[in-house]
Amino acid sequence: MSMETRILGSGGPSVGAVGLGCMPMNWGYGGETSESEAFRAIHRAIDLGVTLLDTADVYGPYANEDLVGRALEGRRDEVVLATKVGLVVGPSGGYPLANDGRPEHVRSAIDASLRRLRTDVIDLYQLHRIDPAVPLEETWGAMVGSVQAGKVRALGLSEPNIEELERARAIHPVASVQSELSLWTRDHLADVVPWCAANGVAFIPFAPLGRGFLTGAITAASFDDDDFRAKNSRFSQESIDANLTIVERIRAVADRHDATPAQIAIAWTLAQGPHVIPIPGTRRMRFVEENAAAADIRLTDQDLSELAALPEAAGSRY
Repeated sequence: MSMETRILGSGGPSVGAVGLGCMPMNWGYGGETSESEAFRAIHRAIDLGVTLLDTADVYGPYANEDLVGRALEGRRDEVVLATKVGLVVGPSGGYPLANDGRPEHVRSAIDASLRRLRTDVIDLYQLHRIDPAVPLEETWGAMVGSVQAGKVRALGLSEPNIEELERARAIHPVASVQSELSLWTRDHLADVVPWCAANGVAFIPFAPLGRGFLTGAITAASFDDDDFRAKNSRFSQESIDANLTIVERIRAVADRHDATPAQIAIAWTLAQGPHVIPIPGTRRMRFVEENAAAADIRLTDQDLSELAALPEAAGSRY
């Protein structure tokens, strides 16, 4: 059975209902992944109908785009390729990241991304974060220039508010909003998710699995030094202990569907509207398969009611 598809923005391409976040393949989460394992995960995703692949120039930096570009050789036309601009590594060489929304940075970054991704066009080019030091209109205008030059097909933003979305939309259509949404981060349900539905804009949840927590696999605060969760308050042992209640209740719903907690967490994002296209990140083929199967789960009204009643997460998301 082929995966359900959804439309990436008004008049946009059709993509698998579940996408793939490529960041964990070689950045941000610590641990070792062989390149061949990452390639297998990407190829298996495509075979399963997972066609929206998401990366960014800052992941690595640069190494993630390079990996994805090499993995897609010979298969580029089978996917909708999304990357981002606007964040750079901070003064320490890593976190916290710094903003760079200067038009000249955007103009040079698109060419560098095209080279690393080994393609002549990016399907979805996203502003990773709005730079408070640069007017949004200037950054967005430079991104529009990439569309006009034939280097980019569509534009999106990550973590904008509605006022910023309206400002961007006044200049050029917004195809997508990529922001955090999961069963322990539900802030955007009140405003941005409905705005996207009303305006023909795709909403792309990143971290739909709560950075791995909602899978139920994390019960202790033991992370490698290069794993950004090691410094995240939601992943302190105190927060983990408090947040395990969330996973227990998700597991109760999962048991009714003969599914995993991860699959229920992804299915919940899909249930927030036909314009929602989650991009769970993984580097493992078996998790690609598990996540893709979430597209077949149909949550009942009872399921959704129980999940809506989940407590708020302890700890801040950043």
